[in-house]
Amino acid sequence: MESVVVEHIYLLVIVTIISVFQNAFFAQKVERAGKTNNSSAFERVSCANRNCMDSYTTFLAVMWCAGLCLRQAPAAFAGIVYLVVRQKYFIGYMGQTSQSTPGYLFGKRVLFFLMLMCIVGVFNYLLMHFFGSDYKEYVETIANAASALLLIP
Repeated sequence: MESVVVEHIYLLVIVTIISVFQNAFFAQKVERAGKTNNSSAFERVSCANRNCMDSYTTFLAVMWCAGLCLRQAPAAFAGIVYLVVRQKYFIGYMGQTSQSTPGYLFGKRVLFFLMLMCIVGVFNYLLMHFFGSDYKEYVETIANAASALLLIP
């Protein structure tokens, strides 16, 4: 039984571990910027780190919910895309704040996709539980196809 459970979440675990390493990288950047005498660079790096941490809990919640309620592969793929976008946002914010806007907007789109996956997964469960209609196979096909659309800028 335990191997069946792990089989359904290992991609989500991998993305979560990668996100923890990314947070450590961001913290290291803040620490290095704090040791320099350039206060404006420290402010930008610190603000970018805070902004990333503000959305981190939302990201983890919707990624895990989407992966458990619907399908882990598109949720994990969207999670990897989100981490790449968050890296782009962080690096852009360290330069000029206007360079971070595309990363911010794209990150919102990925979070919206994951939230939709959560809602659809829960709605399908309710349909199956109360009405006996299971549309999970159709919804999984749509989620797999829609996850590729995340790559379109």
